Amino acid sequence: MKPANSPVIRQKGFVIHPEFLDRAEQESLVEELRGILRVAPLVQPVTARGKPMSVRMSAAGDFGWISDRRGYRYEKQHPNGAAWPAIPASILKIWYKVDTCQHLPKRDPECCLINWYGEDAKMGLHQDRDEAAFDYPVVSISLGDEALFRMGNVERGGNTESIWLKSGDVVVMGGDARLAHHGVDRLRFGSSTLLPQGGRINLTLRMVT
Repeated sequence: MKPANSPVIRQKGFVIHPEFLDRAEQESLVEELRGILRVAPLVQPVTARGKPMSVRMSAAGDFGWISDRRGYRYEKQHPNGAAWPAIPASILKIWYKVDTCQHLPKRDPECCLINWYGEDAKMGLHQDRDEAAFDYPVVSISLGDEALFRMGNVERGGNTESIWLKSGDVVVMGGDARLAHHGVDRLRFGSSTLLPQGGRINLTLRMVT
């Protein structure tokens, strides 16, 4: 894991830590995620209109984010009725290592959303605003294939900027970027050997209450 003061990329208020995790750390995280997903398997969410999303999702922590015909919300249980597994200490270490809470009371993130992207998966521009706490940032961890990450504005529309995120990169969305629109346009499928079948895992740590 790189020192917190390593060089970063700043775009539109987003703080990007390139290659924050080395290969061994990435492999260890993937193994821990396998254990989480045995308890809380990936599900394919649908929008309120019933349209299936192209990503599959699960979570760890006190809450998981749910999208179904009832709308978007946080729940304390997986759709199968199981409690969400705890967030591993190795992931919590990343939350604190990127200095997310230097001016705020120390709190562990309450949700680690797990998104799995297959070859054709993407995520349209959106805001993370279903939480009650916007003072704390959202921290995003990339594992696996490279993804074209698009960064927009708080208001919909206007100019956007994009960057290819690689396996091991960490993005901090705080301050002005906390409510900025963002999304994933596409993958470079097969660009990483971390996941045997290809694809990308994106972890997003956030405070809910």
